[in-house]
Amino acid sequence: MEFAELIKTPRVDGVVLHRPFLPTVEGTLCLTGHHLILSSRQDNTEELWLLHANIDAIEKRFIGSLGTIIVKCKDLRIIQLDIPGMEECLNIANSIEALSTLDSVSLMYPFFYRPMFEVIEDGWNLFLPEEAFKELESMTDEWRLSEVNKDFSICPSYPALVTVPKDIDDDSLCKAATFRHGGRFPVLSYYHKKNGMVIMRASQPLTGTSGRRCKEDEKLINATLRAGKRGYIIDTRTIAVAQQAKARGGGFEQEANYPQWRRIHKAIERTNILQESLIKIVEACNDHSNSMDRWLSKLEASNWQSQVKEILTTACLAAQCIDREGASVLVHGTEGTDSTLQVTSLAQIILEPACRTVRGFQALVEREWLQAGHPFQQRCAQSAYSNEKLRSEAPVFLLFLDCVWQILRQFPCSFQFNEHFLVMLFEHTYASQFGTFLGTTAAERVKLKLSQKTVSLWSWVNRPQELERFLNPLYEPNSLVIWPSVAPQSLLLWEGVFLRWNRSTKCLDEAYEEMVHIIEYNKELQLKVWVRSSAAGQRRFMGPCISHMHILSL
Repeated sequence: MEFAELIKTPRVDGVVLHRPFLPTVEGTLCLTGHHLILSSRQDNTEELWLLHANIDAIEKRFIGSLGTIIVKCKDLRIIQLDIPGMEECLNIANSIEALSTLDSVSLMYPFFYRPMFEVIEDGWNLFLPEEAFKELESMTDEWRLSEVNKDFSICPSYPALVTVPKDIDDDSLCKAATFRHGGRFPVLSYYHKKNGMVIMRASQPLTGTSGRRCKEDEKLINATLRAGKRGYIIDTRTIAVAQQAKARGGGFEQEANYPQWRRIHKAIERTNILQESLIKIVEACNDHSNSMDRWLSKLEASNWQSQVKEILTTACLAAQCIDREGASVLVHGTEGTDSTLQVTSLAQIILEPACRTVRGFQALVEREWLQAGHPFQQRCAQSAYSNEKLRSEAPVFLLFLDCVWQILRQFPCSFQFNEHFLVMLFEHTYASQFGTFLGTTAAERVKLKLSQKTVSLWSWVNRPQELERFLNPLYEPNSLVIWPSVAPQSLLLWEGVFLRWNRSTKCLDEAYEEMVHIIEYNKELQLKVWVRSSAAGQRRFMGPCISHMHILSL
């Protein structure tokens, strides 16, 4: 298919662009295969370059011969284009709708993007499972890296290499995989250096109504326990939902078959509920006609903050089991690709200081989301504005980022990265020139040859000139476990995502710049004090030496 076939009117002059908190711009609108571009001859006017993949929905309005297109984006931005001529407006609208809903992944922009920057380090090779295992190997010899899934036949949503207990052979892993939904048998998610406890993740066991059991699965899970220790199974479903799953062939671990493990059910909403929650919170934030009381009521009715609270609470529980109870943890829901990953990722941010650094957080996203099989392509196909609601869409990763922001806000000095870093990740999961978040599984990414045909997001982020924008000036390395509050008054609306297009951030930006200036000035003063004190100390030290040398010379 040629993109030109979908572009009925490639260029229109005299188009007027309206954007929040920016001056109106009149210029020429151009459509390419992947971008909507508006350029103007006005001096000091920023051009609009909008990826078609970032367009969630459009609305058309007509007044006489003037047409208006309201473009609603996946990053929650809304812009308006006034286009002279009804035919031109209809052609542009139809072209945008066609180009923003392409089904083929290989037709998306990352396959056509050619970077204008030098790739200093290839992001595709930064966080390989074998490199992560080397670090684990330096701490313990109780685990091994298995190639049982090297052709992705055992579990399509797992990577080719998985970390499992050393005493469990590949044949046992294959049998355990048949007992878990989608073949997602328990694998290592996190090893706690402090006490050797671990977080494992999996999908639900296929016990069914007959109470089926699997000795290999039981042996695999028990192999993660130290002598005399117990473990916790955190099921991210209510007991009622887990019971219902048995009728469909799923289920949960029976205490009689897993006597060393205690099962805890923590309710985290399923994907369709999360999508509805996103739609409602965006509607509330975009409704400027509401009074404060009504606005707060609509925010509460969206249940978004409730989702944040439940996820953080469950992550804190998992972290508490590891650090305070000295017990290992297995986390799973139904498929093990959504709420499970939210919990295991956030627990690691709470427990592991390295995950609070830029590079460590990138490794976490790679390990716990991309390699672990979160279906980004499905979950982020549409955002909050689309009229076509699909069951597979859900802001699972956005909710995770919101939870991370809540922790960052409560511990502003413990994270090397800032809020802009999290917002940037949100934007690139929904539309990007990079191939990092394309596809649904590691197997699909290998099939698409993303590492050969596209550029990794990390290759761009880790360049010094880009990285500087994402660093937290307040950062002071903190080696301790951090325990976020989940009290209602401690959890706030993430304005940096939900309100950034609805109110000007000029004052906040100026305050941030002033804070950075003060911090840099403070560092300069500290350096001067250190230099002077060092020089004074050196003079005190050299004084006696000079005297002794004078005496010896006599």
